[in-house]
Amino acid sequence: MTDAEHEALIADVFSAACASRAVLEHVTGRWGVLALVALNDGVFRFNALRRRVQGVSEKMLAQTLQALERDGFVHREARPTIPPHVEYSLTPAGQAVAQRLLGLIEVLEASVPGVLAAQARYDEAKTANA
Repeated sequence: MTDAEHEALIADVFSAACASRAVLEHVTGRWGVLALVALNDGVFRFNALRRRVQGVSEKMLAQTLQALERDGFVHREARPTIPPHVEYSLTPAGQAVAQRLLGLIEVLEASVPGVLAAQARYDEAKTANA
């Protein structure tokens, strides 16, 4: 793709063929959100990041980080030591995305009491109508 073609590209996440859909999946998948927001706190080695993002398997975290690195949101730095020393951090684009995700997480966390109450009302209504 030439620079002119690249500049003319219009991203439309609602279009099935748009590359932004795959990127949106990488970012908004459960592990993508958590990895990006965790990395917003600074540089992490793999195992430290895995401890921070509780519940993620080694395989899923590795796949998530690889996808986010490919998309340009995560920087992976491997130092040639024994054992290998690998650190992950956010790129400027990753920082911008992580900041927006952090805002969403803050809204969701603040909404937990209301969400739990709504779930209880919903469940009660469903049981009463069953």
